[in-house]
Amino acid sequence: MQVIDADSVHQALDFPSLIEALKQTFAKPAGMPQRQVFPLDENSSHSDAFAVLPAWNQKTIAVKAFTYFPENPKKSADLESLYSKILIFSRETGEPQALVDGTSVTYWRTAAVSALASQYLSRQDTKHLLLFGTGRLATFMALAHASVRPIEKITVWGRDSAKVDRTITAIKTRAEHINVTACSDLKSAVSTADLISCATGAPAPLFDSSWVKPGTHVDLVGNHNQDRRECDSKLVVNSDVYVDAKVNVFAEAGELLIPVEEGVFELSQVKGELADLCSGTLAPRQDEQSITLFKSVGTALADLVGAQLVFEKQS
Repeated sequence: MQVIDADSVHQALDFPSLIEALKQTFAKPAGMPQRQVFPLDENSSHSDAFAVLPAWNQKTIAVKAFTYFPENPKKSADLESLYSKILIFSRETGEPQALVDGTSVTYWRTAAVSALASQYLSRQDTKHLLLFGTGRLATFMALAHASVRPIEKITVWGRDSAKVDRTITAIKTRAEHINVTACSDLKSAVSTADLISCATGAPAPLFDSSWVKPGTHVDLVGNHNQDRRECDSKLVVNSDVYVDAKVNVFAEAGELLIPVEEGVFELSQVKGELADLCSGTLAPRQDEQSITLFKSVGTALADLVGAQLVFEKQS
């Protein structure tokens, strides 16, 4: 059994091949029970948690386990808030194949899933990306979206100007042809963006949905909590809503659950899942004026795809 570290993951993966692998996998039958997230101390305000995510398809069985300790970076610069490993087995024999660094795979697959959804839901002439967030995932999100649409301009919003500058530099280093700038006027940026991608830890809506222009695609990946959200209820009500997987989103995503609690939205109004788009069960965007919204909380099947692709390239 191979042990594959983060550096090897980053060397093995690229967005075109990962996005295509996700597309092919999500279009076919697979098993994916609801993931289990266990609070480690229900009386703590730190939200420490342990999670287990199983999945399988015709080729691979996988399980990802991760710990989430949000206060870690405050304790030490050497500590991450999230640690993760993915164990994959042969579907044919059950033989263990590899233990893969799950944190690095998560960055890649999260961004790639959003980009795959964007292929179906954003306009083909999407040129301006507004990126909310300056964490480790931010650069991956920008580069993934730019790999599937002709992005010419990226506007980066964040609360810490130093982190904004670092994110801009990281994106420019890998995409020199794109104009990347800091957001100086949020209303203007939202109202001119063709694609809005949010990857933050924000507990409350990041922008006023009345600023969003017709035809915009909104991508939400940062929140996994029932009582938090990155967008307001009006955006959900006024959008064609799609999710990565109902089994997880309907249990965790405040973006949908809060409007449901308010009585302005029903989960039955969700158009469908990423698998429906990949298999052709659902048609992609049909007009230029609709606002589309994709909510993702992450799936074990996407973890399986990322880890399996890394293992195949290492073998």
